[in-house]
Amino acid sequence: MNQIAVILTDAHRRILWVNHDFEAITGYSLGEVLGCSPAEFLHGPKTEPDVLERIRQGLASEKPFKETITNYRKSGDSYRCQLVIHPIHNKEGAIVNYLAFEVDCSKKHHAGGHSLLSLEARYRTSSLQGTDELRLYERINTVMNNEQLFLDPDLTLRKLSLRLDTNTKYLSQVINRHANCNFLTFVNGFRIAEVQRRFEALEFQQRTFFGIAQRCGFKNKSTFYKAFRDALGQTPKAFVESMPVAEEATANEQ
Repeated sequence: MNQIAVILTDAHRRILWVNHDFEAITGYSLGEVLGCSPAEFLHGPKTEPDVLERIRQGLASEKPFKETITNYRKSGDSYRCQLVIHPIHNKEGAIVNYLAFEVDCSKKHHAGGHSLLSLEARYRTSSLQGTDELRLYERINTVMNNEQLFLDPDLTLRKLSLRLDTNTKYLSQVINRHANCNFLTFVNGFRIAEVQRRFEALEFQQRTFFGIAQRCGFKNKSTFYKAFRDALGQTPKAFVESMPVAEEATANEQ
């Protein structure tokens, strides 16, 4: 089956979401590229200046267009790829997003430009593969980060669905599809990231590890430790001991 990378950006072409095929093709994870422009890390010495100019012209036209370009993987290897970019407009006609599709031309069987151009229609018309779904996933991440809803230890799928004005079934499906995990694991990912941030701010010098976790939305100690190990592959103690202030790290855990 052909791998087709999908990239969703905002109107300023900053990445909001990429699919698993993008990660497989380029070697970059969503976390590494979130908020970046694709040009910041995909282009290199062999990337064709004339193609870049045509891409700039295509973006300025505010219409779908296709190109073939030399991009670079995280490993530093270059590869030829077919690229199709669709601007997404709101009801007033202003661009709110760009949706891009990319295939690796080095593969023996790759999708042609015509099939790539047709993908946007499929994303628009399918109830679970449309741009509306990608926008909802963007909104989920935005409210989780900006409003820190994960700090609520009693956050439920229903609470989040009410905040986003959607239904629980659709919300659950979007999270499962794009985060590749269930709702609780998804929320705990934000909590673990906040725990890490607080560890790095040396908050562990005033509170126990679980005390910090509770302030980040965890209710159960064993759930916190399991989520931390699953996310980072080590215990909180091991994580803190690997920090430069390791000699002070476990003072409150003794």
